[in-house]
Amino acid sequence: MNAENAVSLGEAQNRAPPELRAVANFLRGKNGPKVRRGVLNGSRSDYFKGKSAIKSLMSPAYKKVKSAPKVETEEEATAVLLKVLPHAFFLRVERPAQNPPTPSGQPKPLAIAPQQNFDPAAYYVWFIASSPLSTYIGSAAMVAVILAGVMFPLWPPIMRQGVSYLSMGVLGLIGLFIGVAVVRLILWMLTSLVLRKGIWWFPNLFEDVGFVDSFIPFWGWDEPAQPASGSKSKSRSSKEKRSSKAKVPASAAEIGTAAQALAAEASAALTGASTPASGEEDSATKGLGDAPSTAAKIQPQAAAMEAGGDVNMRKRQMAYVEDADE
Repeated sequence: MNAENAVSLGEAQNRAPPELRAVANFLRGKNGPKVRRGVLNGSRSDYFKGKSAIKSLMSPAYKKVKSAPKVETEEEATAVLLKVLPHAFFLRVERPAQNPPTPSGQPKPLAIAPQQNFDPAAYYVWFIASSPLSTYIGSAAMVAVILAGVMFPLWPPIMRQGVSYLSMGVLGLIGLFIGVAVVRLILWMLTSLVLRKGIWWFPNLFEDVGFVDSFIPFWGWDEPAQPASGSKSKSRSSKEKRSSKAKVPASAAEIGTAAQALAAEASAALTGASTPASGEEDSATKGLGDAPSTAAKIQPQAAAMEAGGDVNMRKRQMAYVEDADE
């Protein structure tokens, strides 16, 4: 842009009311819309999208700005930005198509739109610096550092000697750190070969902790990484399932053994009942007559004990055996 246009832009910005200037300064600050990099008339420029500016005016940070128009809806935000636009703090631009297209990550070329209006889907380029004070301070600091480095031979002898001592101390600290890292690695390798677990000297040296915590504790065992709590619960539940599955066949076998023992006792009782005394012939005959039915009752119950593992079946089996003895 030529000097005449630059003066007109400056005059337009100077004629802006204080409330609209406050809006422009807010949008150009850290709470403003997301800024992109483009190329306008051969120079790099910052531009943003209209929708992002509307969101910035509806944010809680804008409500804290004094002497600025109040905004509650998107229509009110659009109206405020439309009032700021004639004062040339920002102007609408277009992104013309390029052949070949601009590579990703490279600033895209911009061109001033012939018609200036506000559209949430359009792009707008800034014509005010983001923070002139910080830019000036940073530039002055950079120039001072460069001059100080160039003029090092002209420094007083005391300052040059202090800088040399400081550089030697920094290099010594770096060398000490590297030496500690090498020694702790050698110690871990030796202890891993001799002992079951290796020993680390300063185990938190490379952990994401503070400077002091990096040297606490002085030494420690090489413990494996602890799994997450979710994996612990999953492994515990899987172990419980495997143990419960392993216990089921054992309990069934125990029930089957008990059923066989009870059947043997019942058969022994039936054998004893087959040789009655002379005065008890009728009762013995009655007992023998009832024995088949008792054995018929015992066999299904024993099968049920082996298949289902009913605990109360033992009591009923013992009752049947007592009936057969009588």
